[in-house]
Amino acid sequence: MTLSMYSTSAPAFERALTSLDAILDKTATWAEERKIDPAVLTSARLAPDMHPLNRQVHLLSDTAKGACARLAGLPVPSFPDTETTLPELKSRIGKTLDFIRSVKADQIDGSEDRQIVLKAGARELVFKGQDYLVGFALPNFYFHVTVAYAILRHNGAPLGKLDYLGGV
Repeated sequence: MTLSMYSTSAPAFERALTSLDAILDKTATWAEERKIDPAVLTSARLAPDMHPLNRQVHLLSDTAKGACARLAGLPVPSFPDTETTLPELKSRIGKTLDFIRSVKADQIDGSEDRQIVLKAGARELVFKGQDYLVGFALPNFYFHVTVAYAILRHNGAPLGKLDYLGGV
């Protein structure tokens, strides 16, 4: 069976976002039990020059919704990057999931050769759809999901590989 552009994108984003949503629930419960201020976690970083947890969630959300929209030829939804609390980050994930679920397979399938143009500072990146998805969007998305997980795990949240993988 051949993988389609849709089956390679939207379900992968949906699964990881759903896992991250559950990770944030587990983290919130753990933080409350231990009297840890969740703001410490949402502003935590792995390294001084890396983005904190809240920004990691903004970026992975932007990547997932942007990829689905661009591949489907739709306008990319704009969400202001104002979420700083665990409930606000969960809401952002929920809005992202709602958008991804609204995009249908027939809108994304066949986008292998669609031209995708991204602004990256002063640069303009131009991709064909498949190269964009496989070589840019998915790696970028999983980078930010992994860093979000690692920030929480590094700070003591009781998370394991199955939390990251979700639904296994």
